[in-house]
Amino acid sequence: MLSREDFLMIKQMRHQGAYIVDIATQIGCSERTVRRYLRYPTPPERKSRLRMEKLRPFMEYIDMRLTENVWNAEVIFLEIRKLGYPGGRSTLRAYIQPKRKMRPGKKTVRFETQPGYQLQHDWGEIEAVVGGECCKINFAVNTLGYSRRFHVFAAPCQDAEHTYESLVRAFRYFGGTVKTVLVDNQKAAVLKNHNGKVVFNAGFLQLAQHYDFQPRACRPRRARTKGKVERMVKYLKENFFVRYRRFDSLTHVNQLLEQWIAEVADSRELRQFRQTPAARFMEETSHLQPLPAADFDTSYFDIRHVAWDGYIEVRGNRYSVPETGCGRPVSIRITLDDELRIYGDEALVATHRLTHRSPDWQTVPEHHAPLWQQVSMVEHRPLSAYEELL
Repeated sequence: MLSREDFLMIKQMRHQGAYIVDIATQIGCSERTVRRYLRYPTPPERKSRLRMEKLRPFMEYIDMRLTENVWNAEVIFLEIRKLGYPGGRSTLRAYIQPKRKMRPGKKTVRFETQPGYQLQHDWGEIEAVVGGECCKINFAVNTLGYSRRFHVFAAPCQDAEHTYESLVRAFRYFGGTVKTVLVDNQKAAVLKNHNGKVVFNAGFLQLAQHYDFQPRACRPRRARTKGKVERMVKYLKENFFVRYRRFDSLTHVNQLLEQWIAEVADSRELRQFRQTPAARFMEETSHLQPLPAADFDTSYFDIRHVAWDGYIEVRGNRYSVPETGCGRPVSIRITLDDELRIYGDEALVATHRLTHRSPDWQTVPEHHAPLWQQVSMVEHRPLSAYEELL
């Protein structure tokens, strides 16, 4: 279809007496097209405007994905098809194409998300004194994209279990969940990210299903896509860890963090909005999704084989199991606060508190009482009975 400028030029040249063949050569179209446009009283409307009506209900979602730096039209097309989009790819591409000039290059424009839509997750680390010893503190920061309210969880490491635990605690702290969670390409969440094709960690997908959110991953080597949470990591280092440098334990760190967030972080003024995170969170609360009935289980999972003496070995120490499990495999779960739960045939059969003394034996007398009863029932013979056999 010719542009409005071409249409006006055709009309003007014809009015000046130019031949149709000369107009077609000048414009770069066929003579038939020139004759057709001469019959139009006004420039014809593009059909794409009519096709856009099918796309209109999904434009807000598309814009949201573009703000997340997802510019692959095929990826967005498959997503909106699942949401009920009845149109084709060409309409979507026609909508995205004019917006590509907004695509951030080296300079990043911070986009705003709707209330309750996005949470950004990231880890930070810093040296501090804990329990009288200098060590590294790992802390997970989870920031709501709209209100900028965040939750922090200090942990001994940045493995998958502590990553999931930080999100569980954040959702519980906010009193609800969000529609999408944006993460970096850490192995706890992302196994592979190539050309927009993301393979998420199975555990992270289970967490997403439990809390009903869509997992999102930053483009490789472009972590600044989640700039809101990275700004909070820097804010923690320059504010909280400047105020406090010595801690009794990680539990003490988390207690001080909770107090500091309530007294300082939630009350800071966001200059671009002239509001505090606490005030914006009041607007966002009603848009959060409800929490599930129970928290996601972030325990470590493993399999053990019960020895014939009724014990299993965990981290160098031995723990008793009921005598019915002797010689059989059991599954174990170790919570992040060192509680050991032992399951046989999917039923909880024993619990212990992990000990850090090594070697150590943890025994519940009731577990092995039947074994001792069997020993007491063994027939006892006097030595004289054996002397007669000699």
